[in-house]
Amino acid sequence: MLVSKKAQGHLIALFTIFIWGTTYISTKVLLTEFKPIEILFFRFMLGYFTLWILAPHFLSWQGIRKELLFMAAGFCGVTCYFLCENIALTYTTASNVGVIASLAPVFTAILAMFFLKAETPSLRFYIGCLLAVFGVVLISFNGTFVLSLNPLGDFLAVVACLFWAGYSILTKKSSSFDCNIILLTRRFFFYGLILMLPALYLFNFEWGLVRFYKPVNMLNILFLGVGASAICFVSWNYAVKLVGAVKISIYIYLVPIITIISAVIILKEPFNLIAAVGTLLTLSGVVLSQGKRSKKQ
Repeated sequence: MLVSKKAQGHLIALFTIFIWGTTYISTKVLLTEFKPIEILFFRFMLGYFTLWILAPHFLSWQGIRKELLFMAAGFCGVTCYFLCENIALTYTTASNVGVIASLAPVFTAILAMFFLKAETPSLRFYIGCLLAVFGVVLISFNGTFVLSLNPLGDFLAVVACLFWAGYSILTKKSSSFDCNIILLTRRFFFYGLILMLPALYLFNFEWGLVRFYKPVNMLNILFLGVGASAICFVSWNYAVKLVGAVKISIYIYLVPIITIISAVIILKEPFNLIAAVGTLLTLSGVVLSQGKRSKKQ
């Protein structure tokens, strides 16, 4: 039985989110010896060269208008999203960031109404979002209901969500061009890395390649660079092309579920009834939000 293109898109999104949900483990391991900006740069540099290996073809100049769109996508999805999120974690709690990050699909839906006229979410979508947000709150706090306000960190987490929403819209627009998805993603990475250079100076980036002599560091950066960056950004962009930015963005709610399950299995972190209820609510919200919308894409 043939699988429809939209069904393929949903399956690809699930695969992508499964990988992204486990990146927390690798990042946590690397943070013992690397700064956040170093992990960010190394993973996307590795991802960039991996995409050259996967598609050793040059993407010609697409014209100033399209190239500016690609640059904006790289700036939003590669440079600013991860940079804001990493900096936010130094000022506020991981729980706060986790809860705030769950707003990304809502921001994506709002931006889509202005920039992607064909993607107008239904009431069912928003109800599903609210249900999923509540589930993420339970998962993030895992039974400890203490939401401390850290204005700068929380503000940066909100800004990170806006950048990811912007990236989702820009990739949807870019996917309408007649470009190979791997070459297109590589162009996003190129601009993202270039625009990341000032941050390397500001945050005292150090090469320290000797740190990769340790197998644990090498394996984790390979996972982040090849799997979570190169392969997953391509698969995510392809899923957005097949299904649409709004519906695909809802899968972001599954990240904390996969993260907490992998943390329980690998890091032996606790998992209680509150987190289990949160997981169920989040899954229910995702399923509910995938209903029909007011306009076809």
